[in-house]
Amino acid sequence: MESNLNSLGTRFGRLIDIVIESIPGIIGGVILLILGKYVISFVDRMLHKRFEKKNVDPSIRAFISSIARIVMWVMLLLTVASQIGIQTTSFIAALSAFGLAVGMALQGSLSNFAGGVLILMFRPFEVGDYISSANGTAGTVERIDILYSTLIGDDGVRIFSPNGPLANSVIKNYTKIVQRMFEYTITISYDKNVKDAKDIILRVLRSNENILMSPEPTVFVKELGDNSMVLTVRAWTKREHYWPARNSMQEKIMLELERNDISLSSNPTQISIVSNSNDQGLSKRQV
Repeated sequence: MESNLNSLGTRFGRLIDIVIESIPGIIGGVILLILGKYVISFVDRMLHKRFEKKNVDPSIRAFISSIARIVMWVMLLLTVASQIGIQTTSFIAALSAFGLAVGMALQGSLSNFAGGVLILMFRPFEVGDYISSANGTAGTVERIDILYSTLIGDDGVRIFSPNGPLANSVIKNYTKIVQRMFEYTITISYDKNVKDAKDIILRVLRSNENILMSPEPTVFVKELGDNSMVLTVRAWTKREHYWPARNSMQEKIMLELERNDISLSSNPTQISIVSNSNDQGLSKRQV
């Protein structure tokens, strides 16, 4: 019994010695933790000021700030643990292995994350822009997040597009242009006077206040078929008037041609809508 008490007293004495020896390290760790907290807050404020000066997108601003705070806190806690005397080598090795495993499991998400960062940094489009991409995505941008961008399609359907494929595809931004061109392809019979048809179409176009006169509207013979000729109609309008002008002109041209006894050919008429002279055939439909 006495020996057990002596052994317990010895162990307790060693524990007290260890605590006494660790006091300087604990005090240093507490001081380091307090100073580190202020340093992290200072760096966070500097990042926010820098982001505001560079007009960085709020989404990427918050994300980068969060990542920076997490990294700084992890570094601070590891430093404090080392200062107290805790061995951090095994902990760092386990953290590295965990990070590698997570990275391997989330390769697709990491690709989307990188694409989101690129989109938010270089801004090929912004919220409110109407875009289309080579991967088939088209609509008005509603929101840009780190992993996905949300668009509203022409039919009102909400589209969630991964940022990785979106950032790596060709993107057409129709909101960034000042004016757009629409194009109609109309087929008429050979027994009709092509000059009269062209004059009628140009008169209809020039009567619409949304159609620009510079560049001027044009009508020309695109193709001579076996039983009919194909006329191409091109006109420019301001970006904000594109849809009203594009949708109304087609019907007005058709009605005016029929009123002047120039009916459309029985062959299907192909109508192409384009945004500029280098962007042919954005969409086609039969009349």
